[in-house]
Amino acid sequence: MEASCIDYKDTGSFSPTVIDYLENNPELRSFYSYRPDLKGFAELFENKKVIADRQLLFDILNKQYNGQVDYSKVVLDNISLLKSPNTFTITTGHQLNIFAGPLYFIYKIVTVIKLSRQLKEAFPDKNFVPVYWMASEDHDFAEINYTNIGGKKVHWWLEASGATGRINPETMRQALNQYKGALGIEKHAHELAEIVETAYTKFGKLADATRYLVNALFGQYGLVVIDADDHEFKTQFAPIIEADIIEQNSFKNISATNEKLQQLGVHVQVNPREINFFYLLDGLRERIVFEKDKYRILNTEIGFSEVELKQEINQHPERFSPNVVMRPLYQECILPNIAYIGGGAEIVYWLELKSTFDHYKVNFPILILRNSGLVIDKETAAKITKMELQPADLFKSCDHIKNDWIKRHSTHSLSLSEEWRELSGIFEKIKLRAYKIDRTLAPSADAVQARLKHAIDNLEKKLVKAEKINYHTRLEQVEHIKADLFPKDSLQERTENFGLFYVKWGQSFIDELIRNFEPLEFKFTVLTED
Repeated sequence: MEASCIDYKDTGSFSPTVIDYLENNPELRSFYSYRPDLKGFAELFENKKVIADRQLLFDILNKQYNGQVDYSKVVLDNISLLKSPNTFTITTGHQLNIFAGPLYFIYKIVTVIKLSRQLKEAFPDKNFVPVYWMASEDHDFAEINYTNIGGKKVHWWLEASGATGRINPETMRQALNQYKGALGIEKHAHELAEIVETAYTKFGKLADATRYLVNALFGQYGLVVIDADDHEFKTQFAPIIEADIIEQNSFKNISATNEKLQQLGVHVQVNPREINFFYLLDGLRERIVFEKDKYRILNTEIGFSEVELKQEINQHPERFSPNVVMRPLYQECILPNIAYIGGGAEIVYWLELKSTFDHYKVNFPILILRNSGLVIDKETAAKITKMELQPADLFKSCDHIKNDWIKRHSTHSLSLSEEWRELSGIFEKIKLRAYKIDRTLAPSADAVQARLKHAIDNLEKKLVKAEKINYHTRLEQVEHIKADLFPKDSLQERTENFGLFYVKWGQSFIDELIRNFEPLEFKFTVLTED
């Protein structure tokens, strides 16, 4: 594939806060630790204090990987490396979207893998393990129970509750058949069909199914998948669970941070609650609230006094599930992590969290915006070439692209800017004459000029519109191109599943993403089929 890159701000698809972060706006400097560059990583290594229990991490991962399938040696070697004090993780996290959800699920993991390789080159005395953190405790089933592939929505119809990682995928047969049907029978379709068939029929939990699927795609690159819904991991985190529920430290710190961010014009992504943990049982994940001197579990009859709560945390820490603002802290407590890869909204909400990390004396990781990509096949690329469009043009609206194209290719002059300059000169003479006769006439002359400018602008639009009709057939190509590359007027990566790309290119699709993505350059990557 041939790659070309575009500045994120030129796509119009990323928030001003994300752009400010990438461009090192000093107003945001106090909300994170180190800059996302090699110099920042060098500074981090001078101060990094790992609080994770490396042996425990190794033991739990060994248990999670043991006996389910034959995993590649490079994955098992990376798990062993985690015991070494000079090994660090690069992590991304995501929900357990069926069939890997939209493309950006894949892009997140590719970014982690590529950055791990680049850091190894830059710091050869250290080891870097790419990690995918499964959001197995998340309970929002409606966000993960579908995917879009080739314009078709594949839906897993199930009434589910509790942690999604614990759901049994046995009822996925209809969705599985739909997905395999969308893949077709050509090229690598059978290969991918076998992967998803095994993933969703051979495992009793969605978390294990997702681990298998992700490993089938990325295991050869050494990616380690972690499921933090674990008693021993939660035991390590238990002191913070207890302190934060009782003292509400995250609520206080993040609320204060959000006030500062809002003063800077930042649209905050998440607002903390007084208690930022759920109570977790099979089929149940409900908020913990403090009411009438007791810690109660919403929508249940369960409640604890403070003494009882401490006892419950001590005996069953796995029943306490961090919400979106506490999960990052949990992650950094159990992993020797130095960087987190996330999308634009994730980067912004991580900026809200540093004060809580500081409160609990946990190192804040370097925040890396995941790579974004647009994949263009040969047929669409031919249309783009014929229309003489540049990669940056593709991110403009259809009307904008058409107007620009018409102005470049029309044999007629469609701009009235020269005529308006001439009229403006005449109006200056008129206004001067009016001013000499009666100074109060100046505003009237300005108003007449403004109305005429509006009329001239409308006439110019009509000229362009008329010429569009003359080139109607050619300009239809713009609509086809936009529909192919921006389904539902959204970025391809936010809607389309990876499946049809894998069918076409197989594992080389992943290889090409790894080859072309550059995590520390912060550019939008357009990949065109050769």
